[in-house]
This record gives sequence, structure tokens and C-alpha cells, in this order.
Amino acid sequence: MKNKNIGSDFDDFLIHEGMLEEVTAVAVKRVIAWQIEQEMLAQKMTKTAMAKKMRTSRASLNRLLDENDTSLTLTTLAGAAAALGRRIKFELTPV
Repeated sequence: MKNKNIGSDFDDFLIHEGMLEEVTAVAVKRVIAWQIEQEMLAQKMTKTAMAKKMRTSRASLNRLLDENDTSLTLTTLAGAAAALGRRIKFELTPV
């Protein structure tokens, strides 16, 4: 059996299709949005209260929590983390 795809992985496919960065950005955003929502639930914090603590609008918070909206600034993310009593940790890793 001479299948050229045996041994390759999904990242190889995404690289070949030129979609790796976009798919990675969406995946990271989904994880961040999920983590923020989970922490809000744990703290029993409403969206209105969260937006108030962030000193932003509820519409802005909704964009932050929208897993498909990848336009996220570090300032907004840091504000959300601070409002929840958390910090953000990023790191670059080798590919």
C-alpha cells in the first residue's frame, strides 16, 4: 500500500492548504473564550458584571466570548483576566 498520506499529520495538511495560521488562531480563541466563560461561571459572574469590571461594554465582552471572532487585543484579554483575578501566560514554542 503506497499511500502518500500515511505518516503525515493534520498540521501537514493545513500547511499544504495554507490554512495553519488561521486554524490555529481560531482554535486558540475558542480555548480562551471557553476558559473565560468557565471562570465566569465558577465565580457566578454575569456578563453585565464582567463588562463593568473590565470597564467596557457588554457588546465588547460578547465579541471577546465569541469563539469565531479572532479579532482579540492583548489589552482586552488582560482586562478580562484581571477582572477574574487571573493573569495571562503566553509562550512561543518551536514548530
